[in-house]
Amino acid sequence: MPHPAFEAALERSAAKAFAGREPTAGDLDRYFKSLHLPDLALACACALGHDAAWDHFVTEFRPSLYRAADAIDPAGGAREAADALYAELYGLKNKDGARQSLFHYFHGRSSLSTWLRSLVTQRFVDQVRARRRHDPIPDDTSTAAIAARPAAIDPDRSRFAAAMRQALGLAIAALAPRDRLRLGCYYSQEMTLAQIGRLIGEHEASVSRHLTRIRRAIREDVERRLRVDHCFSDREISECFASVTADAGSIDLGDWLDPEGGRKKSAAGRSINEDLS
Repeated sequence: MPHPAFEAALERSAAKAFAGREPTAGDLDRYFKSLHLPDLALACACALGHDAAWDHFVTEFRPSLYRAADAIDPAGGAREAADALYAELYGLKNKDGARQSLFHYFHGRSSLSTWLRSLVTQRFVDQVRARRRHDPIPDDTSTAAIAARPAAIDPDRSRFAAAMRQALGLAIAALAPRDRLRLGCYYSQEMTLAQIGRLIGEHEASVSRHLTRIRRAIREDVERRLRVDHCFSDREISECFASVTADAGSIDLGDWLDPEGGRKKSAAGRSINEDLS
């Protein structure tokens, strides 16, 4: 594989990770050491169409990709998504004389296996949604047309969720920059403790302790703000936390830690909602 191609992949990866700020030489060194470099090199070679790289990729990764597809849909429907993925990875479409391979979007921050699993999951979800758009509307006499009983709506739930969101945003903004970095790496970028440790020069056990401390500090700050700024009682504060725990999509740390929306959320992405409970 030509060295310039790998160098360009490293530059794309760093640009994605440090979007919005200029990293120091030390930042870049720690970041590059945290990457899955062999996987990134393989992805670069496959994107360039090297036969040997593709042979290795198919031999090493197709079995795990099929296992992931079978775990998503034991009936075999997800295998179709996995097989179709190879065309996108190879890059059948051309733009300005170059193949447009999905491998260009692999930055090495996770393992290649993890990245592929997230891709096949997303493609399977897209297939299901596309099929549902074309499903016929059930006949009035069909049991499929019988509406389910609407769930009871708590009139205070939206108020509690809004207050919780405001308090959490302020609590995160008040964190020290290094704590925001730890939190962003773990929840927004979904990096492992070991990867975060290599990035910021800490042992992974220290990273885990710091994350526990940060979550505890955030919870205490949020409780204080809800009590002082919103005059909530202990019961109402408990309801605020319950409102976001019950709805895993209501609070996303990426809204504050990754405002450009550059992260790629997996199907089983991390959420701080339950961690604060």
